[in-house]
Amino acid sequence: IFSRTVPVPKKRRFIHNTREKTQENDEIVRDESSSGLLDCVREGVARLLGVAAPHSRRLLPPRCLLLPAALHAILRYAVATSIQRVVLWLHQRSKKQRAEPSNPLDAYFPELAASWAGSLVADVVLFPLETVLHRLALQGTRTIIDATDGVVAVGNGGSPLVVPVNTQYDGFSDCLHAISRKEGGAGFYRGFGVLVAQYALHGALLAAARTLMRVLLLDAKAS
Repeated sequence: IFSRTVPVPKKRRFIHNTREKTQENDEIVRDESSSGLLDCVREGVARLLGVAAPHSRRLLPPRCLLLPAALHAILRYAVATSIQRVVLWLHQRSKKQRAEPSNPLDAYFPELAASWAGSLVADVVLFPLETVLHRLALQGTRTIIDATDGVVAVGNGGSPLVVPVNTQYDGFSDCLHAISRKEGGAGFYRGFGVLVAQYALHGALLAAARTLMRVLLLDAKAS
């Protein structure tokens, strides 16, 4: 668990910094010195070590996210592993008399399905925590998002506007209470549809691979 959680905050610095750079708008941000290819790496190291002045005073230092990020990694690992073991136990209990170790369907796909179920449950349960971490990491950065609340540009064919991230969270607990107070429980699950689409596609691919493998095995036995 320790080896899994130590690199997490460091990786988050670069992930969010890269996301920040890909969402910058040239019409809003006109900093020629920050247009290099390796700029995300440079700013990620600077923010991690705290050796450079941030773009905004609202930019939280990495130490504010160290404990929440480690907690998220530990909880996700614990939940995913527990669900995976439960699913495998239920499968082995129901297939005890008919299991064939030489059959690829019985040897590989139960573990793949259990891993899929464990990751799904863990991501759904911890999605609110992930939302808080993302908002804290993006606060104070030069990041813009699409206006998904029905706001449209005037005189631009009704196209959606982009709005900057102007949050004022003081830390993890403040962000948690602010989302709960202003947006309600649904605020923690913004963007949840993307997660559903991701695991739906993953599950469909697993089901298709299992069906294809079954057809190939039946053809091999018939021949």
